[in-house]
Amino acid sequence: MRILALLLIFWSSLPGAQPVPAAVAPVVLLSQSGALGPAHADYLRRGLDKAAALKAQLVVIQMDTPGGLDLSMRTVIKDILASPVPVASFVAPNGARAASAGTYILYASHVAAMAPATNLGAATPVSLGPQPAAPREPAASRDKSGTDNAPSSAQAMLNKQTNDAAAYIRGLAELRGRNAEWADKAVREAVSLSAQEALKLNVIDVVAADVPQLLKQLDGRKLSVLGQERRLATAAAEIIDIQPDWRTRLLAVITDPGIAYILLMIGFYGLLFEFYSPGLVAPGVIGGISLLLALFALQLLPVSYTGLALIALGVGLLVAEHFAPGFGLLGLGGIVAFVIGSVMLIDTDAPAYRIPWPLIAGVTLASAGFLLVVLNFALRARQRPVVSGREQLLGATGEVIVNPDGSLSASFLGEVWKVRANAPLGRGQQVRVVGIDGLVLSVEPVRPQGEAT
Repeated sequence: MRILALLLIFWSSLPGAQPVPAAVAPVVLLSQSGALGPAHADYLRRGLDKAAALKAQLVVIQMDTPGGLDLSMRTVIKDILASPVPVASFVAPNGARAASAGTYILYASHVAAMAPATNLGAATPVSLGPQPAAPREPAASRDKSGTDNAPSSAQAMLNKQTNDAAAYIRGLAELRGRNAEWADKAVREAVSLSAQEALKLNVIDVVAADVPQLLKQLDGRKLSVLGQERRLATAAAEIIDIQPDWRTRLLAVITDPGIAYILLMIGFYGLLFEFYSPGLVAPGVIGGISLLLALFALQLLPVSYTGLALIALGVGLLVAEHFAPGFGLLGLGGIVAFVIGSVMLIDTDAPAYRIPWPLIAGVTLASAGFLLVVLNFALRARQRPVVSGREQLLGATGEVIVNPDGSLSASFLGEVWKVRANAPLGRGQQVRVVGIDGLVLSVEPVRPQGEAT
């Protein structure tokens, strides 16, 4: 090895000899597919940290997303802006899109690239719930009396969100030297662009068919990273593909709003059944694990705690209906609170992160069925005869027993009681209980003494 090193040094010192190339830093490839959520933000953050640890020269984020949560989007953008490794966002493969949150991430990246037959844009914030009706005239117009028509609170909130989003993406465009005017239109007018149109309008930097072609086009390009200029040498760089691991996949599953909602319900009802029937163990174990997973997922999602409290109240009222039947009023109130809380639970404007209405309807019907079963059991219990205590003895019939000392007793329901009566009684005579005085029963003959057997 020492001889080889000496030969290399000698060769590089000869006139006209080419210098021996140094090792080329690798390129890290990350993938973002589907709606952007907490799991994807965590995966991209750890991917950027891994790229910095590997001293990579570039991170390529291959995207195909319809948008996602605003909080997750801003987390990813903060990580990109703070990354010591330059980031190239690449909308690929053919047919992919970077809508809504994807457009912001594209603007925040050091390099914005797209594959042919892809598109970006439509970055207008979507309000949670039904949109207010669009006014026929501008809000600033005056009516016949000369008074300004003030916009509704819902419209004012939508305008506030739109202005905030437009200012945010314009700031990213100015930071990267991209078309800020079109970025503003993407937010305010929900416009979209194809790859070639985006390249012409200076929205993106490169159009490439795949990642290898993208790296060839970026070879030799200078980028500013945290105030320092970097020159890329990506033509022959090694590509390290970091795929989502089991942790990311688990987070992606449990942070799905529908899955988190189901886990929450399993947790509630599992613990409820365990309280009803202590010692079953399985409902309590399954319910406890499900409830903890649901709470972990919900703390990563934009949750309305009012909605969560309403769901808990609804379940509590259903439980109260079981212990203190109120002819269905408690249960009905519980179902109403349950439905309202389910609708309010996820507080976001991203359609992909709302709890599906069919799921809410199914769980509500199951809860209503549970309520009907409880009421049916309660009504049956009211109609059954009493099988224990004082009420069980009243009206019971038994047989007279004469004790050795001449006192009378009687056998009722397998028990021997002292008795007294206003009429003479004989051995074996059938008597009926008409009263209870301490440990002595007042009885009367079922039939006259002469008919006793």
